[in-house]
Amino acid sequence: MAQAVSTSPAVDTEPRPVEHHRQERSWPRLVMLILGAVVFLFPFYYMLISSVQAKSDTSLKGVFPTGGFTLSNYTAIDKRVDLVRSLINSGIFTGGVILCTVVFGVLAGYALARLHFRGGGTLFATMLLVQVVPFQLLIIPLYVMIVRSYGLSDSYLGMILPFAINSTAVFIFRQFFLQLPEDLFAAARIDGAGELRILWSIALPLVRPAVLTAVLLTFIGPWNEFLWPFLITKDTSLQPLAVSLANYISNVAARAANPYGAALAGACVLAAPAVALFVVFQKHFRASDIGSGVKG
Repeated sequence: MAQAVSTSPAVDTEPRPVEHHRQERSWPRLVMLILGAVVFLFPFYYMLISSVQAKSDTSLKGVFPTGGFTLSNYTAIDKRVDLVRSLINSGIFTGGVILCTVVFGVLAGYALARLHFRGGGTLFATMLLVQVVPFQLLIIPLYVMIVRSYGLSDSYLGMILPFAINSTAVFIFRQFFLQLPEDLFAAARIDGAGELRILWSIALPLVRPAVLTAVLLTFIGPWNEFLWPFLITKDTSLQPLAVSLANYISNVAARAANPYGAALAGACVLAAPAVALFVVFQKHFRASDIGSGVKG
């Protein structure tokens, strides 16, 4: 009787040596990442620690406070600045800028990336040239146009309009839309979808990281802006948080018992929402499903 021949593959039962070279390679990288994180976070740590010190110490020894902690700098801000009203004003100002930036940025970025029209390249080059013009050079003509021509002084709209269109956001959306597979758009057009339907139902969900990036970059600008809102309105009930804190730091903090800590406390109050927004949404910046809509 013929013996049955086993066709099953042989199983290697011998233990394999554990590879340690990958772990050894990761240690230098981990050390470099930790050092980079320390260098990046040190200014925030120093700003926070100095704002709660009982006695100001501007030297490097202030990194390790020994004179005790106090919240008097923050209570002084709360007494002299209407934080609730200032936060509401900043929310209206910043929210309006973000809404306009995302809407106009998505529309312009999609048009520059996916619509072929005469002069598109020239228009894109002109948009890039706009980015090299400092905003400070445009303050005087913008002020004349907004206040004298349009009569929008002492209004939220007067503060929002100059920041409504952000060329950086347009560039970000254009680059993301260019990465989308052309087959998605071709299939949608064959099915009879219009450009707005394609943008809303297909393109926009796939560039969610670009939307979050544009929101964060746009948020930082108007949230920290104090010069333009200060020029537009002298009414304290309409001034954003950055303007109120700038007035506090320049007029009140200099006469405080701890001027250095009072100024840094104002900086902490202003920076806290931006840092919180980044921490909440930072994991979504890397998330992208660009190729998920293409089969094969």
